[in-house]
Amino acid sequence: MNKASILEAKKLSKSYIQANKELIVFQDVSFSLQEGEIVALVGASGSGKTSLLNILGMLDTPCSGTLLLQQQDVSKITDEEKTKLRGQNIGFVFQFHNLLPDFNALENIIIPQIINGISKNTATMNALNMLNSVGLKQKANSFPSNLSGGEQQRVALARALVMQPKLLIADEPTGNLDATTTNEVSALMLELVKKHKIAIILATHNLKLASSAHRVIEITNKKLVTHTKTNSNIFT
Repeated sequence: MNKASILEAKKLSKSYIQANKELIVFQDVSFSLQEGEIVALVGASGSGKTSLLNILGMLDTPCSGTLLLQQQDVSKITDEEKTKLRGQNIGFVFQFHNLLPDFNALENIIIPQIINGISKNTATMNALNMLNSVGLKQKANSFPSNLSGGEQQRVALARALVMQPKLLIADEPTGNLDATTTNEVSALMLELVKKHKIAIILATHNLKLASSAHRVIEITNKKLVTHTKTNSNIFT
């Protein structure tokens, strides 16, 4: 039985006007992401990985093409409906953790739940469970400034997963970490998405992390290319 499609992109294109000239970021990008699938997005710096992830996460809009999330065409819904759909279905992890500096680790995980209508008591219990899952329950009352880079990214991962999203979008999630911490955070992230059967698309320059994916897609020459691990030179 085929797994359900979580995300489907059809002929997405993105461009900008710069100095009265059109700057094409990418064009005619099409692919789908299935339930529980891990997809790595690779490409040179400036190739458009972040731009594509922003569109997939409904943080930006394409110039043309169609994006379906949970079989729903997001171009046909209001901004308010997009916010609700995103909050219920997508978690985000960025290179820089983007934690709220004036709130402790626990509060950083509670806040997005309350925004999505969950009671404070339930949100607190969920947050504590997620902190335990990432090995940081003892750091619940610590502020971001008192956490290491790896600990901050673990809190960011807990925050991204606390709503039990169908999809996790990760943009260079280990790009700001040392080698040892990169391995620890990568292993934890993959363990959690597999455990909860969450689909993930992650942009990375880390070929070890990319090689852990079911599929690797690359933005090159403004197009999307799918690699097989046995034939791709990106792993050599």
